[in-house]
Amino acid sequence: MTTLFVRHEVSDYAAWRKIYDAFSPVQKANGVTAQAVYRAIDNPNDITVTHEFATLEAAQAFSKLDELKTAMRTGGVLGAPTVWFTNKA
Repeated sequence: MTTLFVRHEVSDYAAWRKIYDAFSPVQKANGVTAQAVYRAIDNPNDITVTHEFATLEAAQAFSKLDELKTAMRTGGVLGAPTVWFTNKA
């Protein structure tokens, strides 16, 4: 199993969350088997999202989707996200 971590700041969490939740069908169609959203305690607009996949290749393909980039822009993501991949040990 591979987990994709994405950390970014958003301009407005509530607005971002609506876009994120509406994106769920695209996540499922592209191999996301589980997901979670975390907010920093000291900045509720500092978001870390995890998405789990069966393979690294599926995670990498998802991270490159044009639909994902559009949703992030629409959701008010500020700046470039920090992205990393992990395998469960």
